[in-house]
Amino acid sequence: MSDAPKTSGMTRLRNYFLTGFVVCAPLAITAYIAWSFIGWVDSWVKPYIPARYSPDTYLPFPVPGFGLIVALILITLIGFLTANIVGRAIVGFGERLLGRMPLVRGIYGSLKQIFETVLSNKGDMFRQVGLVEYPRKGVWSLVFVASEKETEINEKLDQDGDPLIAVFMPCTPNPTTGFLMYVLKSDIVLLDMTIEDGAKLIVSAGLVAPEVKSKMVTLNGEPINGTVANPPLGPHPARRSRTASSRPNK
Repeated sequence: MSDAPKTSGMTRLRNYFLTGFVVCAPLAITAYIAWSFIGWVDSWVKPYIPARYSPDTYLPFPVPGFGLIVALILITLIGFLTANIVGRAIVGFGERLLGRMPLVRGIYGSLKQIFETVLSNKGDMFRQVGLVEYPRKGVWSLVFVASEKETEINEKLDQDGDPLIAVFMPCTPNPTTGFLMYVLKSDIVLLDMTIEDGAKLIVSAGLVAPEVKSKMVTLNGEPINGTVANPPLGPHPARRSRTASSRPNK
């Protein structure tokens, strides 16, 4: 009789702890990542700031984030200067100078193309999530499907009516690393989940899965997104009651 309240009390304490852990752990990890990033930027920028312009010279404690603010202002200023004719000429001269360096030329060109693709041409990013059979038949891996482009690979390996599509298969739990594969379009099973949902699924190792939205199909074969329900119940029309005056005379 006396053990039942103790057991229920310990169960409640455990549930409270788990609930608090679920709330605090993401906040703590996010704060740690943000603080580490701010410290990393400050360690790179602050040494180049003159002492008379740094608030650390006049305060008894360092100001975190001041280097990040200076970096953001400088990057914005460089973008503003690059937008005019003089800035484009300076950037073009610098790129031509880098183009003459054997090792630096390839690194700079690749990085510039990647950043331009990610930040400028958002329409050319991954457009859908899919599944491919990898590493063997019957085992499916999540991939991000890129847009269809005509490349030398397509020219040499495409089949009639079934082109090759570039897919990126990320690794768990770090989706920034993975494998680039060219797969036949007919071998890709496209999913309805978004890119963000696919990334969450990979980072969580399958623990955080998006909700499945059921679809209805019309007679024309077109899918209907969302829930389909009966029309709301409204007031029923009054039934006709046969009174004595409306009854036929016998």
